[in-house]
Amino acid sequence: MKQLNVRLDDALHEALEQRAQAAGMSLPDYARKVLAEEADERRERFLTAAAHFAQAWGPAFEAEFGPYPAGTRGRTADAA
Repeated sequence: MKQLNVRLDDALHEALEQRAQAAGMSLPDYARKVLAEEADERRERFLTAAAHFAQAWGPAFEAEFGPYPAGTRGRTADAA
């Protein structure tokens, strides 16, 4: 197993600690999770396809169902 040392400024370190705590994880475990997700090619393909779908079909969804509620963009139903 390899080791990676990264220098972070105080603001970034604090933000990552808060996210790790909110996820119920230690900072090293959270950082490993984020890096693994970022390195996952399937994730990148999915995000690219989702962006394409949203761009192609977003206007049709908005016409049918109305605009996305303000202040909730990017949140999941569980977080709402």
